[in-house]
Amino acid sequence: MTRRISMRHAAIATLLLLGPNALAYAQDVTITNARIIGPNASVIERGWIVVRGGKIVSVAPGAPAATSGKVVDAKGMTAMPGFIDAHRHINTGPNEKAQMQAQLEAGYTTILSGGGPAEGNITLRDRIDSGQINGPRIIPSGQLRLNQHTPESARAEIQKMAAMGVKFTGEIALTPEPGPTDKEIEVLKAVVDEGKKAGVMVQVHAVSTPAMMAAVSAGVPLLVHLPNKDWTSVEDAKKLAASGTKILATIGFGAPVFGVFANDNKPRFRDGKDWPQSIVGGVRLGEEAGYMPVNARTVWDAGAILGYCTDTTYDPKAGLEHELKSFNMMFSMQDMMKIMGPNTASYIQMGDQLGTLEAGKLADIILLDGDPLEGYWNWLKTKVTIKGGVIVVDKR
Repeated sequence: MTRRISMRHAAIATLLLLGPNALAYAQDVTITNARIIGPNASVIERGWIVVRGGKIVSVAPGAPAATSGKVVDAKGMTAMPGFIDAHRHINTGPNEKAQMQAQLEAGYTTILSGGGPAEGNITLRDRIDSGQINGPRIIPSGQLRLNQHTPESARAEIQKMAAMGVKFTGEIALTPEPGPTDKEIEVLKAVVDEGKKAGVMVQVHAVSTPAMMAAVSAGVPLLVHLPNKDWTSVEDAKKLAASGTKILATIGFGAPVFGVFANDNKPRFRDGKDWPQSIVGGVRLGEEAGYMPVNARTVWDAGAILGYCTDTTYDPKAGLEHELKSFNMMFSMQDMMKIMGPNTASYIQMGDQLGTLEAGKLADIILLDGDPLEGYWNWLKTKVTIKGGVIVVDKR
């Protein structure tokens, strides 16, 4: 008896040390009366989801014979997978608490950091995991600049990341025009080879078709952007698809942003500066706004795995809306479910855990006050966010 009591006290003490959010991890959840978007945009008009130990154990139509844990009556709201941003620029900082809360309220449950010092990404992740901050699941990345390395020193950087527990490089830039140099490709090949050995996924920033195809030829597994400097041919898109290299969209990159940084009806780039002249390398007066949506459709139709990201630092909900509006030009809502769900989960190497609502997956679930298959505007109406079975936002 004494041993049982001691073990119980130790467990409680551990939860208290982990912070106020940690106690919630012991709870189970049952969602009832929900419209449920399942795999392949299948729909259960009125159903339920049972969560135990942070994972989905059942998804079914009708009403459950018995509930488990906390009951959330969706009252007809739509349940869909939590949003994944596979490339957003975040790091630890003085405003991290408010910024991470805003991410959750927009519906994001997982974010792959796009860059910045690995140490800062790890600090932010650990503060969220320990319950100090309410925030989405953070996947850290580590910086690596090809022009600062030899093949040998680049290999050492990859080993350093692996030793820190970092599983992704940040965006490794390749010269877009006229294309990468021989030295860049030499170092990149060393990075890709060492990444395979060390278990570090290599992400490359290739924003022209020549750079993209050079990355594909070098065996790069992940591309953080579509080309925004030129048109991608169907032939090159098919080569991309055949290689198995996965690519993120960011198709709203070149389109102007309104009303986010200042409500003065002036177009701005996503850093808040004037559009289009402040676009990085933006010498074509905003042509990027046309290249990316069309290239997205080209690689999609060729069969490439196209995922979702925002590549932003500004308000999460505004960034979500901006990207969804751009997607809406070229893709159906069913397409967007696949892009933002299983495709993006696959990109971050969590396809077996995230991206769809089905038994065995992590319970990352959002409840929307509307039908996402009706239009992208309903994707902006998150009322409840559940991360790993924990209710982290409840605006009902």
